[in-house]
Amino acid sequence: MATEIHEPAPADEAASLYALRHSTAHIMAEAVTELFPDAKLAIGPPIEDGFYYDFGLPRPLTPDDLTEIEAIMRRIMREDHPFEYKVVSSDEARSLFADQPFKLELIEGLAHGQDEYGEESPSETVISTYRQDTFEDLCRGPHLERTGQVPADAFKLLNVAGAYWRGDEHRPMLQRIYGTAWHNSEELETYLRNLELARERDHRRLGKELGLFVFSPDIGSGIPLFLPKGEMLRHLMEDYVRQVQTRHGYQHVWTGHLVKRDLFEKSGHLAHYSDVMFPPMEDENDVYLLKPMNCPSHMTLYNTQHHSYRDLPLRYCEFATLYRYEKSGELMGLTRVRSVTQDDCHIFCTPDQIEAEFTRAIEVIREVMTNYGFTDYRVQLSLRDRNDTAKFVEDEDKWIRAEQALRDALDGLGVSYTPVAGEAAFYGPKADFMAKDVLGREWQLSTIQIDFIQPERLGCEYIGEDNQPHTPVVIHRAVTGSTERFMGVLIEHFAGAFPVWLAPVQAAVIPISTERHGEYAHDVAARLKSAGLRIDVDDRNERMQAKIREAQLQKMPYMLVVGNKEQEADTVAVRQRSGEDLGAMPVGDFLARVQEESKLPDA
Repeated sequence: MATEIHEPAPADEAASLYALRHSTAHIMAEAVTELFPDAKLAIGPPIEDGFYYDFGLPRPLTPDDLTEIEAIMRRIMREDHPFEYKVVSSDEARSLFADQPFKLELIEGLAHGQDEYGEESPSETVISTYRQDTFEDLCRGPHLERTGQVPADAFKLLNVAGAYWRGDEHRPMLQRIYGTAWHNSEELETYLRNLELARERDHRRLGKELGLFVFSPDIGSGIPLFLPKGEMLRHLMEDYVRQVQTRHGYQHVWTGHLVKRDLFEKSGHLAHYSDVMFPPMEDENDVYLLKPMNCPSHMTLYNTQHHSYRDLPLRYCEFATLYRYEKSGELMGLTRVRSVTQDDCHIFCTPDQIEAEFTRAIEVIREVMTNYGFTDYRVQLSLRDRNDTAKFVEDEDKWIRAEQALRDALDGLGVSYTPVAGEAAFYGPKADFMAKDVLGREWQLSTIQIDFIQPERLGCEYIGEDNQPHTPVVIHRAVTGSTERFMGVLIEHFAGAFPVWLAPVQAAVIPISTERHGEYAHDVAARLKSAGLRIDVDDRNERMQAKIREAQLQKMPYMLVVGNKEQEADTVAVRQRSGEDLGAMPVGDFLARVQEESKLPDA
């Protein structure tokens, strides 16, 4: 069905896939109703790489059900039914879907000028349906012309998941069938192969196997706990960004975890962001909140001192853990958590400094992304939806100025971008950097935002050349977004085999005999550690080959085997995690090798 469309169908190839997947979703819904005549139909839009449809069904679906649904779908495709569009009145629609409660709810909203999300529609609402064969669905398109245009060998139903009606945990739980559809079988096979590669790289599985992080019901959902190797990885990631920022003239601050409720009321967070804030805590006459964002704290810090235009730009950075009440059904390993450590930065500047500071921020982002191996990215210009006064602060003049300033900065650097309405922060537009990993999956990692609204609300000022007070512009900037999410992306990007500079353990020293060579193994490790390397010693009473295999499974870059020959010559037998044997090497030569491999281009 098409009563939920996340964004308008894009042009060309993307539009073709959109219509194909939309049509496949309808064919799947028909097949489900044939298998379950009493099925209650909800919504089923095309999504990135596929489609889904939500159903109220008499029993849980099984893998055998998906196989049977696919068979029915192929028969419907062979029968080559036309997709027929029809505009209907609200009374006609109620009659058509009299036994479909979720459709009736949608129809009532449409009849009262609401869109499919239950919000006021900015344009005239048209109620329409699409019909193929005996199946008719509330829908506004687009579709293919006929069911036979969907290639029968280029789609697959993937899995079933639970989904609340309209995403509301207080509404009925439905069964959501996910599927994918492509122009031909070759494209489908490529997608399924990449899907399998993605499963092999799943950061949740690798994080557990590599001893990086865990989740515990005793702590709570969405709150990751980091084991020693995971904490070392966090430290390396944050320290690297800290060094880059310091070199580019940023200063690091710290502002704590709790903030009075009144500050978030002034900033606009309570009015526009309260749905992801944890409940307040009271202390006598004061009400406190866990920080969901740093902006008000950094602006308060700015306000503790007097500033002249000569002091600007002022660049405050913080690795701050924030707390956001994400719904339990939306939590996803490290990529969607409730405690999130952001590499946040707020730049206080004059209007004529915006382009220079934007350029500086871009330079930092490019340097960091390149050294992490993300060289394929695009920029999305995230703008407000002018008709959504609930999500975005109303201040037409400041929005116009902020959007123009951001466009001017991007244009001045020759950076191409794609405007997308409705994705801005509630206080200003964003330039979001969408990077592709080695599997071609796109992630929103870095962001730069222009804010004319919050600094005025919170009373930020500087004395200008005219000796009068002025409100600074605030540029919000995050390089890697958040430590947790970026770590999840990195684990999958590198499949857990981190480059030498980033590996939590760079080498394992493996004595052939713990009794005869253990002391030498620890001596080698001590010398390498004193030079700054991250070294483990595996002195368990296990066979050497088993220890080597374990180090390979832990994806350590190097294994240093030591026995009689190595002990006598003060060398190490070097093996790489790939299995390559580099032979015996003086300890000093190995140290020099790792130090060279740990250098970054701009370090």
